[in-house]
Amino acid sequence: MSHKFAEIAFTPTVKKIQDQQGSRMAYARMEGVREPVNQRLTGAEASFLAARDSLYMATVSETGWPYIQHRGGPAGFVRVIDERTIGFADFRGNRQYVSVGNLTTDDRVSLFFMDYPNKTRLKLFGRARIVGLDHPATLDRLQLPDYRARVERGFLITVEGFDWNCPQHITERFTLDEIRAMSAPLTTRIAELEAELARRPALLPTE
Repeated sequence: MSHKFAEIAFTPTVKKIQDQQGSRMAYARMEGVREPVNQRLTGAEASFLAARDSLYMATVSETGWPYIQHRGGPAGFVRVIDERTIGFADFRGNRQYVSVGNLTTDDRVSLFFMDYPNKTRLKLFGRARIVGLDHPATLDRLQLPDYRARVERGFLITVEGFDWNCPQHITERFTLDEIRAMSAPLTTRIAELEAELARRPALLPTE
């Protein structure tokens, strides 16, 4: 098997369910590629990640419980270091440190990157390494100078496999900035019409 995402996700039990549900044949063809694929990021993945302003990251505790956490920042806070490595600064939050604690016993992570307006998502398996304040050179690569938030650490993630997901059942959602951009032509036109009306003399009813 050379499709790196499928190699991780499609366990024997998963394959058994796929066979029962009638999808196994299609996924078997996907796995049958000769060269390893979906492990090295291309320009398409790098561009997609550079436009994201949030992600969801899953870790697993030493007791076996999965935990999903949201991470966010300005668009581009996720940095593509190279074709096998991504990273981002971890800003101070509620200080529960569940993800950080989980990563001390199991470095495996699963990440979802969502583009709601375009109904697109990128799924990624990786192994995470925590970068502390004692590694300033590495943290400098993940810093966002114009973003006012306290950086507690950084995450460097080695990509083990990724896959683009189908757009089914993704609800379109838009950020405030996206709504402002879409409505800007209408706002400009309204202002122009209001200015034109202000220049015209008032039309008084005649007796």
